Amino acid sequence: MSNLFDLSEDVAVVIGATGVLGGALADGLAAAGAQVAVVGRNAERGAARVQAIREAGGRAEFFAADAVNRGELEQAHRAIETALGAPTILVNAAGGNDPRVTVTPEHPFESISAEDWRANFDLNLVGGALLPCQEFGPAMCRRGKGSIINIASVSAHLPLSRVVSYSASKAAVLNLSQFLSREWATQGVRVNSLTPGFFPAEQNRKLLFNEDGSPTARTLSIWGHTPMARFGRSEELVGAVVFLASDRASSFVTGVDLRVDGGFLSQTI
Repeated sequence: MSNLFDLSEDVAVVIGATGVLGGALADGLAAAGAQVAVVGRNAERGAARVQAIREAGGRAEFFAADAVNRGELEQAHRAIETALGAPTILVNAAGGNDPRVTVTPEHPFESISAEDWRANFDLNLVGGALLPCQEFGPAMCRRGKGSIINIASVSAHLPLSRVVSYSASKAAVLNLSQFLSREWATQGVRVNSLTPGFFPAEQNRKLLFNEDGSPTARTLSIWGHTPMARFGRSEELVGAVVFLASDRASSFVTGVDLRVDGGFLSQTI
């Protein structure tokens, strides 16, 4: 049997690969053999990610694009096809929580402006799934081959305290993924979502750790609710993404939300 997880014939586009989680996913796809298009806004971080992948023996190029700008995504798509070939894998890892829509005693839910709420949806839903799927999905359908992986969140299933807009936008990502899985299933394109548990990143570090590095009360609550009693490490998402990306390993898998959460969603208290 051929290697189920060999992606050497694939071109993988990772949008948001300049971030911590997206970067780890780009590394993992490259290690599995894929040519990786590192897509993001920050050219310096993009170049660093490409260099790291190449130093590890992988193949990668950086392409600048803002995920919420359809024109920039179109330009990046054309450049990727010219440089690497037709994309067969799309990972949508752009997103995050805007502090302006974080609920606190000083900033209650009713004080969130509609403008800030929409900005968070633009970041997580429009740029985090909608526009990239609209740009790359139809081309995959025309070629009859593709795997799209949208990054959801445990908060897509049940809302987390304080991050109401983030939770709602990720729930929409999950719903969109299920919709597209049906729309494109007979055209050779699979659409799945990946639900990470709690993985510390730049945008949530202040919520999780005090200035002295000790865990906050929120961190202790998360650990207490997670059977594995710890945060995830970014590299622990790689196996799930490579599985979903591989046509050999997951050819009959679509419309699935694969959870990598240390058991967070397996219990209530």
